[in-house]
Amino acid sequence: MLDVRRLRLLRELAHRGTIAAVAEALSFSPSAVSQQLSVLEREAGVPLLERAGRRVVLTPAAQNLVRHAEAVLERLERADAELAAVRTGLAGPVRIGSYPSATRAIAPAALAALAREHPALEARVTDVDPAGVPAALRAGELDLALVHEYDFVPSEPQPGLTGQELFTEPMYLAARTPSSLADHRTSPWIMAPPGTLCRAMTVRACQATGFTPHVRHEVDDFATVLALVALGQGVALVPHLGIAASPPSLTLTRLPISRRTRTVHRAGADDHPAVATVTAALRMAVPPELR
Repeated sequence: MLDVRRLRLLRELAHRGTIAAVAEALSFSPSAVSQQLSVLEREAGVPLLERAGRRVVLTPAAQNLVRHAEAVLERLERADAELAAVRTGLAGPVRIGSYPSATRAIAPAALAALAREHPALEARVTDVDPAGVPAALRAGELDLALVHEYDFVPSEPQPGLTGQELFTEPMYLAARTPSSLADHRTSPWIMAPPGTLCRAMTVRACQATGFTPHVRHEVDDFATVLALVALGQGVALVPHLGIAASPPSLTLTRLPISRRTRTVHRAGADDHPAVATVTAALRMAVPPELR
């Protein structure tokens, strides 16, 4: 019989790529992960891993096994949800991942409603970059998360995860005078650091207009970005949730670009009472203009 815990390790290796990454994410030593995968290989009776230089890669048999592991883990999530549904009341921790502007604009109202209606439920919010959410959910570090995607940076399907749309918000060009993207071919730009979705969206939006932006400042906080724009340090693209603290001296021009936010959780947890309750609270906390 194949061990579910070892199947989870194989699934993590398929997503993370290296034994070292799996070990770090799950708080194991690399040797322990290797040992458990070797045991799984003996249980399976066929080779699951093969060397490719200094790395290991999954064999076709292992890739098929990962697909079965995803289905098994989803069924276990459904079983956990059914057990939770017959318990009396909601209690205990539920871990919520969020991105900063949603944490500021949506989380407080949702947390207040949850504390009022389900005082024994301990909702915990952690800021997590959307790129890190899938790994955190699969590793059990989060139960639910808010993630976003942009028109120019669509999200990729993530095996083992599911969710639902929450809201869509417009994007704005922040500048000192009314203008369009094409007006800022030679302007300095203020962007989020490399590797973020916001940075990729801004670069691709400019490239779609016919130019590559010149980046002067790299800032991952919309309030600071807007303050710098107001000082004449550059221009920027900012989503609706990021304009609450916009200085009166700058102009916000709405663009035909959107940012979409959705909730994400492990497949099979749709009907888990805590997940469903938190999702409902987050939906009710969305600003009226975005519903």
